[in-house]
Amino acid sequence: MSALLTRIKQFARGPQGQRAVASVRRAAADPRKRAQAGRLLNRLRGRR
Repeated sequence: MSALLTRIKQFARGPQGQRAVASVRRAAADPRKRAQAGRLLNRLRGRR
């Protein structure tokens, strides 16, 4: 499991990872996107 976390950390430190992090932060700041993500998580958790 720690090998997976190490790979994720390496990705996040690189330029492609930085772009992905910036994109997620922009989406998290948008109330519509935040609500959309919440609905998706509720569906995945089994709540409707």
